[in-house]
Amino acid sequence: MRIATYNVEWFDALFDDAGQLLADDRWSARRDVTRAQQIEALGIVFTALDADAVMVIEAPDSHTRRNGTAALETFAQTFGLRARRAIIGFVNDTQQEIALLYDPDKMEARHDPIGQITPDTAWDEVPRFDGTFRIDLDIDATQDKIRFSKPPLEIAARTASCKELRLIGAHLKSKAPYGARGRDAIMRLSIANRRKQLAQAIWLRRRIETHLNAGESLILMGDLNDGPGLDEYENLFGRSSVEIVLGDGGPRLYDPHAEQALSRRIGSQPATARFFLAHKNSYLQALLDYIMVSADLRETGPTWRIWHPFDDLGCWKTPELHEALLTASDHFPVTLDIDI
Repeated sequence: MRIATYNVEWFDALFDDAGQLLADDRWSARRDVTRAQQIEALGIVFTALDADAVMVIEAPDSHTRRNGTAALETFAQTFGLRARRAIIGFVNDTQQEIALLYDPDKMEARHDPIGQITPDTAWDEVPRFDGTFRIDLDIDATQDKIRFSKPPLEIAARTASCKELRLIGAHLKSKAPYGARGRDAIMRLSIANRRKQLAQAIWLRRRIETHLNAGESLILMGDLNDGPGLDEYENLFGRSSVEIVLGDGGPRLYDPHAEQALSRRIGSQPATARFFLAHKNSYLQALLDYIMVSADLRETGPTWRIWHPFDDLGCWKTPELHEALLTASDHFPVTLDIDI
């Protein structure tokens, strides 16, 4: 099977309220890209991926007037994708849902959130992802209450070969100091955002340990908005969100790109995202997107691939795909080919 994660920048802006594609010449939410251009590019990328399941990060919005599931299924039907059934978990207020788009002939899947939603959760409890997590963020003996702006999507899945899987799609809080002005304000907000992101990572890790300790096969995928060496505040906290989620001292998850980045602070690094920095008139590359697997799945000998338009030879040597990847999103897909 091929399982993918893909952060699609402002996918929601490509659909009307009825979930129909807006394939016109008006500007999309992406810089210098029309809606028709982005839709065509996404069709090329998803077709090339030919995945059995795609964890879509920043999926189309869902609320009383918009149906993100219908929008994704319309997109899949338009381009004849095998992954044509969509599931969205807890909806949020950011216009960026987390969704699973999958092939119902290859997999059964359902939203299966774990835990209780209890606002007054005790310190040692792990609430459901749409609940409130209590943790002391700054060692002042006071409980901080943490919520996910984008609650992770928990999926109970069974493959056509009857393999039971747990899938978790995650989009952790960004550390970027959006809205801050001035050096001191930027520093304060950056540190506060990193604290909240690390708390989300701890919350996510505790759920991961529940599954691993139960001997369940687990795949964690999505945009963790973090990685080793990405900002100057990392040393204040000792480790990145990625290291927390992978695990330290208990049952571990594995992602070869994360392991490479953690073991090599100098030299070539894998990257899954490419952002234009207007103030520097240049691009920044970063490793933000991961597919982490439990030890039993790693033993099957899976293969990971970042569909990077410059770093992956197949993408580089296929001009249509190369251009589509650059047009479709500021992130690139990551795939896992695994025998399950």
